[in-house]
Amino acid sequence: MKSPLALAAVAMALALWTALPAAAATVQVRPGQDLQAAITAAAPGDTVEVQRGFFRVNLRIDKQLTLRGIDRPTLSGGQTGDTIRVTAPDVVIEGLIVRDSGTSLKDQNAGIYIYPGAHRAVVRHNDLTYNLFGLWIEKANDVQVLHNTITGLRDVNSSQRGNGVQLYNTTGARIEGNHISFVRDALYVDVSHHAVFRGNRLHHSRYGTHYMNSYYNLWEDNDTYLNRGGLALMEVRDQVVRNNRAWGNSDHGIMLRTLQDSVIENNVVAENSRGFFIYDVEYITLRGNLVTRNTVGVHLSAGSKNNKVEGNDFIGNREQVRYVGARDERWGTEGGNHWSNYLGWDRDGNGVGDVPYEANDMVDRLTWRHPAIKLLLASPAVQALRLVGQQFPVLRVPTVVDPKPRMQPNQPQRNFQRDTQPSPH
Repeated sequence: MKSPLALAAVAMALALWTALPAAAATVQVRPGQDLQAAITAAAPGDTVEVQRGFFRVNLRIDKQLTLRGIDRPTLSGGQTGDTIRVTAPDVVIEGLIVRDSGTSLKDQNAGIYIYPGAHRAVVRHNDLTYNLFGLWIEKANDVQVLHNTITGLRDVNSSQRGNGVQLYNTTGARIEGNHISFVRDALYVDVSHHAVFRGNRLHHSRYGTHYMNSYYNLWEDNDTYLNRGGLALMEVRDQVVRNNRAWGNSDHGIMLRTLQDSVIENNVVAENSRGFFIYDVEYITLRGNLVTRNTVGVHLSAGSKNNKVEGNDFIGNREQVRYVGARDERWGTEGGNHWSNYLGWDRDGNGVGDVPYEANDMVDRLTWRHPAIKLLLASPAVQALRLVGQQFPVLRVPTVVDPKPRMQPNQPQRNFQRDTQPSPH
């Protein structure tokens, strides 16, 4: 007969064993089996593994689980509703081809729809193709969208497509390493804060990024190219935008509109119609950027002032700055910027021009109206005309003035990736 002490130890062990949660199970689903039934029967925390094959589904995931594709199975929504709808937190979706959502803009049909409250969802290493919206994420925090390939409805007009990733009213999102194309806007971001957007490739869309009303976010190492517009930041503040590349866009590379208290640094903005479009912007720092071979390097207007613009290189833009304002705007007051069309001199050899750089002087305005004058830019006559414009203020208009123009570029020349496919816009 066991002692009371031994019986108590056995009872305690049984109590601890019954209190432990059951081990998570892995459920295998093969072609021809009911995937929704497997998800419904799974316990929270389980993994549902989908074998390679084709599944016609409109899935609903309403519990914590992992949905994992083995050898890239295809889940097709049959062009109705959402292909996958997630309503529970802590869901992981990975390794799938997700396609053929419905096409109702009113119903916001998506390949994967992350519903309000589905916090901490992880969507990674998937192909989302021929959906209206690739991913719609609404009121779900700490969502991760990682290393997916997303393409939209390539055979319809841009206005009839959805966005690649639609992010609305979220905090803490991580959107990293995705390749998004042929959608309306590759990333559409609204009222979403404390997010990281890093290492994405966004092209052949209306906007690479269409971004509004959002604060405290990081944009880093993204490529936006062959869109109508590259990166558009509107009605925002407290952003860090660095080490991005925006090139070959038919309108702007980077738009800053109604932006405050932000840092825009070390970006390459090349071969766009307008490199930077800066409108109603105050108290930002614009530094270390390479702005090159754009039709207009910077289009500056609407009271954009009180900004710190230092250490940038403006090289080979057809028109360096197009400025609309009532008074001069001074850039480079601390260390100066480099301007490839600066015609001044550096007699003391300190690397800084002896006379200020002025954009939009008399010669610049004449060349806008009569481009053939550019053939004579190095001639003594044209240089004398520029000097006359400086000496007679009646001929002068408000412009961007850099009092310390750098004779050499501030940064080593940086390359950017090229894509030879033409933009559809």
